[in-house]
This record gives sequence, structure tokens and C-alpha cells, in this order.
Amino acid sequence: MTHNSGVTEEINAKRSIVNITNYKELKQTKMPLKLVDATLSTFNTVFEKFKSEAPNNKSNLILFLADIEPSTNLSWCPDCVRAEPVIYKKLESSSDDVALLRAYVGDRPTWRNPQHPWRVDSKFKLKGVPTLILWENGEVKGRLEDHEAHIERKIDALIATK
Repeated sequence: MTHNSGVTEEINAKRSIVNITNYKELKQTKMPLKLVDATLSTFNTVFEKFKSEAPNNKSNLILFLADIEPSTNLSWCPDCVRAEPVIYKKLESSSDDVALLRAYVGDRPTWRNPQHPWRVDSKFKLKGVPTLILWENGEVKGRLEDHEAHIERKIDALIATK
């Protein structure tokens, strides 16, 4: 192992601890929310694992979000900032096993590209962020797009689609 890979592993481990710590602060659950993150570069690997574990969960959701701006520690997308806490609150209060894959679309210029991989992907066909997708039996069963992803009754209805 090179020194750089050791440093990278240490940084990633610290990020995981920070994510877990932040996530625990958000949690007030009845059932544990299974949360996993992916970026454009890691999505295929993470998504394969997500799909393989999907039969074990009552609900499987994918939340496409804008990246966090390092300078502000907030998303560059105001709709994402508004929707995230509402979505987490609803999912965490569920009495069912719920898995959530958070997929980060990239920075603003990356997302604005009409050829962004998730805009042109036949499975997802993203038009905006945030987008919350119900994934069941290998396909999209329902979705809430940017302007509606923060509405609690719509989140409830999406989860009830199962």
C-alpha cells in the first residue's frame, strides 16, 4: 500500500464517520433506514449492490441530489436543500424496512449538460433534482420530481405505491 492510498483510506474512513454521525443526529426512527451514497463514478457498483439487496426491503428508493458545495457545506440546489430533511423524516418514521440510495449528480455545470448520464439513461430519465424514485422489481414504479419531492403527502403516496 502506498502512502497516498493509506491517506485516501483514512480520509474516506473519516468521511464515513462524519456521515454516520450526521445521520445519527437526524435519526428518530422506528425502523432503521438503510442509507448508501453514490456519485457518478461509483453509481454502477453501488446500484448493483442496491438491486441485489432490494428483495430484503419493504421499500427501495433512489434520491438523486445535487452535490454539496465545499465552500458552504450546502447543496447548490435550493430544492434539494428544502426536500432532503422532509424526505429523511418521512422515511425514518416508517415502520417498514426502507433502503435509500442517494445518488449525487455532480456540480451545477456537470448537471446542466444535456448529455448527463442520468438525463439520458433510459431507466431514470432525470429532468431535475431532487428526484425521488421508488425502485421495485428492477424498474421505476413511481417518482417525485424537483418541485414535488418535499411534499409529505406525496412522499407517503409514493411509498404506499408498493
